[in-house]
Amino acid sequence: MPPRAPAAGHEAGGAGATGAVPQARLVRVVQALDRAWLGAKLRCGLLGPVEVHAYRGHGTTTTLWCRGRVLESTGVVRSRARDTSLQNLRNMARRFVSDDIPGARVRVRFGALEQEVVADDEGYLDVCLRLPEPLPPRTRWHDVQLELLAPMARGQTGARAVASVLVPVGARFGVISDLDDTVLDSGVTEPLRMLRIALLSNAHRRLPFEGVASFYRALQRGPDGHGYNPIFYVSSSPWNLFDLLEDFLHVHGIPRGPLFLRDFSARGLRQPAERHKLSVIRSLLATYPDLPFVLIGDSGERDPEIYQQVAHEHPGRVLAVYIREVTHGRRHDATLAIARELRGHGVELLVGEDTAAAVGHARARGLIAPDADAGPAPGRGRRRSGGYAAALRAGGDGGAQRRARGS
Repeated sequence: MPPRAPAAGHEAGGAGATGAVPQARLVRVVQALDRAWLGAKLRCGLLGPVEVHAYRGHGTTTTLWCRGRVLESTGVVRSRARDTSLQNLRNMARRFVSDDIPGARVRVRFGALEQEVVADDEGYLDVCLRLPEPLPPRTRWHDVQLELLAPMARGQTGARAVASVLVPVGARFGVISDLDDTVLDSGVTEPLRMLRIALLSNAHRRLPFEGVASFYRALQRGPDGHGYNPIFYVSSSPWNLFDLLEDFLHVHGIPRGPLFLRDFSARGLRQPAERHKLSVIRSLLATYPDLPFVLIGDSGERDPEIYQQVAHEHPGRVLAVYIREVTHGRRHDATLAIARELRGHGVELLVGEDTAAAVGHARARGLIAPDADAGPAPGRGRRRSGGYAAALRAGGDGGAQRRARGS
């Protein structure tokens, strides 16, 4: 099944079930108003050009999954290195004020396979293609064509988009990584700085942590330096930022991979970020049952607790956990306690503020090639003093490490 976390309102029971009832009613009211507004614009000929946005997907040799969204034209333009803060602010505003098109009909094509999908109340498309014949057993990205059928603005002849879908075959392991304050420096623990970065910067001006790009490339290539291990990015950022994050990875040479973001809507935001991440990770492990994983995150969004739960639920599937310390040490003791607990389950968790020691650990554990050019020199690649430390080590290789080496 595709790794899309269910909306909180669709889950039974729980402590917040009573409080969720008024929220669910509010969501239904907002959705009804959206549909009424869309109907009025269609009748009056006021609907602007309609766009189909395609998001990166993932799959197996027998099934492909991807997402998309149908929106009234956003006016967002691809960022450039020379863009001003005002241009970046205008682009950011357009990402969030565009009108979604609920109930839009879209034709999906992959080779000779064709099906029609209907957008949900937020304009999102969930595509699942069951293939009549298995794909060739090799890793590659596949193109899925999306074509708008209805509605369209007056005079509009169509709208198309292409979703790139990764099918990993023969990988040694997979990588699941957070983005904010794990890959890119977003200042999540410093509200004013975070706001400035979010509103006034773009893919060129946002910066990754030093050494991340080369480290991720080394993980992707694996211990022999010639593999293709999939990297999945799971973030609490909204889908509205997909184009910015996609451009960011490309501009800074960070391996591309499927992105799993959140719905920025009354319905989507009712689901806690922790539940969103956990749901996606569980689904990825179910989709690729023979693949062990490296988990990478930071201390600012409860990634240690999420990864701890994943390790408990999937014994032998977690090769290593790398946590970037971004909370000025406020959660350091709690993270070390999780590391001690995971040690008893044969999982090593490293926590620190730079990339160098994680590179050394991955090299020693046979996750990257011995001569891989990965990460900054020791003591570099951090915002604050201190470096990654091997918080606690399990000692010896577990079953997951042996599978990653292919032995």
